[in-house]
Amino acid sequence: MKNICVIYGSSTGTCQGLAEKIGQQLSVQDDGIMDVQNLSSDVVNKYDVLILGTSTWGAGEMQDDWYDGVKVLKQTGLQGKTVAVFGCGDSESYSDTFCGGMAELYNAAKEAGAKMIGHVSADGYTYDDSEAVVDGEFVGLALDEVNEDDKTDSRIAAWVEDLKKNLD
Repeated sequence: MKNICVIYGSSTGTCQGLAEKIGQQLSVQDDGIMDVQNLSSDVVNKYDVLILGTSTWGAGEMQDDWYDGVKVLKQTGLQGKTVAVFGCGDSESYSDTFCGGMAELYNAAKEAGAKMIGHVSADGYTYDDSEAVVDGEFVGLALDEVNEDDKTDSRIAAWVEDLKKNLD
């Protein structure tokens, strides 16, 4: 399998925990699971595949540390890279912006030239609106550790299996 890095932005630790679960299922070494605060051009250039994760804040924005991280992605460029995104949100309290931060991350990576993989059907999710849904699919894996934590492991497992098909 290709050289994979999981990069997360996490304010409360939730997204970090999800990144670690995803990384374990993809057999990523511990040094390949990192906080976006440690993102650099050298990191981007070292890996073939980047799995980017963010929590959603405010009116659907990505986690604060990602604003500098997105600058690194754009400055470095992602041509020749494969990227998938995941996000966490609260589908009950923030039903109108559920996992919206994921859309910002997806758009930034796509604009930087990445091949995007990992779309997930919005079927089975309960929310009112999300910037991260295009044509009935989330642009990546949407997770809700507040209201649907019982679905997290199976959603991650299915997503990782789908990713693996696109990484060989």
